[in-house]
Amino acid sequence: MNLFYRPKYESEVTQFIKELKAKNPAIEEGQRQGRSLLWDKAVDRDAWREFRAAQVAQQPYVYQSQAE
Repeated sequence: MNLFYRPKYESEVTQFIKELKAKNPAIEEGQRQGRSLLWDKAVDRDAWREFRAAQVAQQPYVYQSQAE
């Protein structure tokens, strides 16, 4: 048996969140909508591939002027 195992322990924060979600089940849907608004974006993989191919390698010492 694990020394730190607490089978029925829930923190006050976890209990509060469970209560809040039980009282207002629309909270989770609002969270999903907010996440999709800010984070879940469609990625144009072709544009990223072109962007990466067009990058120029950085010089080993950035402050040195190039010999022409």
